[in-house]
Amino acid sequence: MKEIKWSDFENIQIVTGTIISAKEFTEAKKQAYILEIDFGNEIGIKRSSAQIKDLYKADELIGKQIIAVINLPAKQIGPFMSECLITGFVQDDNSVILAIPDKIVENGLKLS
Repeated sequence: MKEIKWSDFENIQIVTGTIISAKEFTEAKKQAYILEIDFGNEIGIKRSSAQIKDLYKADELIGKQIIAVINLPAKQIGPFMSECLITGFVQDDNSVILAIPDKIVENGLKLS
């Protein structure tokens, strides 16, 4: 495992957000959703592609709080530009369990 400096970690903006929209990403090579996430007034709404269809239905994602990295460069995924990285845990079968707060918190709160 490569160690990083404390200052490296401090530069990563890992924040809470609430999913407000989830649609099937039909053009994706692997099954995925296009998510719109509300990160609060300071950050606003960002979009992301997430390969989480194995364990989550689109309608059950609406209103779910997640944890995401918001200061990575935008990434082109086919015709879609992903603006943040939703965090989760990849299991042996490649399904992803979302990393979520265990209590409701304010959108945009930074992990520290």
